[in-house]
Amino acid sequence: MANFGGHAIPGSFFLLYGFWLTVKNILQHFWRTRLAKKQNNMPHLFKRMDYIEGGFKIFASFVGIMVEQFVVDGPHAHLFDKENNSWVKLMNWQHSTMYLFFGISGITLLASTTSKLVPAGVDRFGLSLALFVEGFLFYYHVHSRPLLDAHIHTLLLFPVFGGSVSTMMEVFIKENIILELLKACLFILQGSWFYQIGFVLYPLNGSEWDLTLHENVMFVTMCFCWHLTMALLLVACTSTVAWFMATRFSKREWDIEIGMQKTSSQTSSQKALLEESDEE
Repeated sequence: MANFGGHAIPGSFFLLYGFWLTVKNILQHFWRTRLAKKQNNMPHLFKRMDYIEGGFKIFASFVGIMVEQFVVDGPHAHLFDKENNSWVKLMNWQHSTMYLFFGISGITLLASTTSKLVPAGVDRFGLSLALFVEGFLFYYHVHSRPLLDAHIHTLLLFPVFGGSVSTMMEVFIKENIILELLKACLFILQGSWFYQIGFVLYPLNGSEWDLTLHENVMFVTMCFCWHLTMALLLVACTSTVAWFMATRFSKREWDIEIGMQKTSSQTSSQKALLEESDEE
């Protein structure tokens, strides 16, 4: 992560995952509130979405670990150098550990979707644990760094630990759309803030920030609030669009069902009339 791309890649992952959770949770909430009485079984679409999500988590985590370990200057799976009596690339190992727990989160999601023997809520517990480990590692990741560098990474802990707490609450408070959208919002905030860290520490225009200036710390703190506002607006807009599309699609499907019922009733009445005419 010691460059802009290293922050943009996980930032893109968290942004996309936040939007994915928003659409997924809105569709599930729509089904629970509008269609659950008409359809006893949950649509296979939701299971397929869980399979895609779990598989993508495992794949992305595996790729992340491989990249962290086997880049040109990576540790190549060596943790301790006996010749120099020193640890080998501990920052890469921390990132690999973070990816490992997100991979475990993907495994728990696939397991809970596939088997009914897995207790309910294990998938959310796995995601909460992954976020906690990420925040735990980042908390000890910024010691002995310049003021602005440490502060901008510390702000990242708020959406990370906040997401961990809200996801853990979902284990005990099921099907709460507020908690589900809060989790999605915090993932979007985390993703956009990864980009902000990259722009501050590795500016693309070449003009470096003064990492010891207190005014820069004040601006970055205010900028974090702007990111939070944008994350809330993006979740609200995405939720509105997803709800509108689900409503429109369900109405069209309902009209088709009504049309088929009318056609079948008309056909049955015509058959009855024909039978009566034949008897006469």
